[in-house]
Amino acid sequence: MFEVNGILYAGSAKELLKIQDAKVTGDKMLLLTFSSGEKRVFDATVLKGDVFAPLNDPAVFNNFKIVHGVITWMNEEIDCAPEYMYENSYEYLDMDAVV
Repeated sequence: MFEVNGILYAGSAKELLKIQDAKVTGDKMLLLTFSSGEKRVFDATVLKGDVFAPLNDPAVFNNFKIVHGVITWMNEEIDCAPEYMYENSYEYLDMDAVV
């Protein structure tokens, strides 16, 4: 059990996952570096619905900011939770490190 802001939760506390760095690697693809140090590839085509429709424009998609560990677009009008991006991304294998 753990407490956050006076509220008790069952289980154990987890470290908040944050995005430290991001790079566009292709059409709606991002290479993300998380606060754990892990790098993962996120395919943003999984972001559906009207709220994410502006991201279909490469000029909008490529113009993101990281604010408090969260990727945002359009002056923070659009964002995506780091946990969602982690759970819906793929392990990144740095081929330079393998060779």
